[in-house]
Amino acid sequence: MSRRALTLAIAAVGAAGALIVAAVIPVPYVALLPGPTYNTLGLLDGKPVIQISGHRTFPAGGHLNMVTISYIGGPGASPPFTIFAALAAWLTPHEAVVPQSELFPPGKTQQQVIQQDTEEMASSQQAATAAALCQLGIGFATIDTIASTVPGMPAARALRPGDVIKAVDGRPVTCRRSAAAMIGGLRAGQRLVLTVERKGGRVNVPLTTVSYQGRAVIGVNVIESFRFPFTVKINVGNIGGPSAGLMFALGIIDKLTPANLAGGRFIAGTGEITVSGQVGPIGGIQQKMAAARAAGATIFLTPAANCPDTAGAVPPGLRLVKVSTLRGAIAALRALKRGRPVPTC
Repeated sequence: MSRRALTLAIAAVGAAGALIVAAVIPVPYVALLPGPTYNTLGLLDGKPVIQISGHRTFPAGGHLNMVTISYIGGPGASPPFTIFAALAAWLTPHEAVVPQSELFPPGKTQQQVIQQDTEEMASSQQAATAAALCQLGIGFATIDTIASTVPGMPAARALRPGDVIKAVDGRPVTCRRSAAAMIGGLRAGQRLVLTVERKGGRVNVPLTTVSYQGRAVIGVNVIESFRFPFTVKINVGNIGGPSAGLMFALGIIDKLTPANLAGGRFIAGTGEITVSGQVGPIGGIQQKMAAARAAGATIFLTPAANCPDTAGAVPPGLRLVKVSTLRGAIAALRALKRGRPVPTC
């Protein structure tokens, strides 16, 4: 064998070996894909996605769809997510390749992330129910319970785990005013009086705020829960994460009122929601738009903070409506029914 032929043979063997390694060695990336979408006004596996008992409900026509993303890869994925899989996803419209750490923070297993997503979904459903009832003026109890205090902070000696904050400077805790929001709105060094429920009685506790990362705090970790006057159950199977909050809240409002917000249209959307009705940004907006359009949506409710991420990626036939609050989303849906202008990205 000539030297040239030997060199080519060695190079071929090396290239083949490199291809084999690339085909089996996982890379620290995941692919994001459009996921399933569900009508919050409809059924899933034969059950209403939103089921309300103990309160009058109204029929609603059309779609108010929540959207999801799927992913390929992650720790321990089988088959492994290789460089070839990443290239295929990168070349596929409406798919994205992102660092694995965006979905799976270092030190967390895939099971731990799934568990966290499940907890976030449960919390999102509670927040959506609270936001919907708050928007409608239906009374319910907001319960801010102290889970723990931070050593060395003002609350450490004065408050106890299990205390329930009822008021801040005489202003009661409500769905529109959480204890955290009221305390965070004060200045560092400002005195306040917390009214807390403790062992069945009420105690007024004077405290002085301190500064932490530019905000006024007293050093408590609070768990927020709610006591609703009737039952709202949301059925979405094993879907996780907080991004369906806006659509859950709209679906609940549509079922509790004769408004018929969708007006027979196919509307989809996304956005994390707070109890006070603020709509926050989410991840995977491009894949969620693609999922919505593929399902038949013509209107997509988009968190205002996500609008820059939609540039150049809006599927043909999909109209974006920019929203930043639950109230604003309702106003936009009413405007659409009347043929009036709405905010857009």
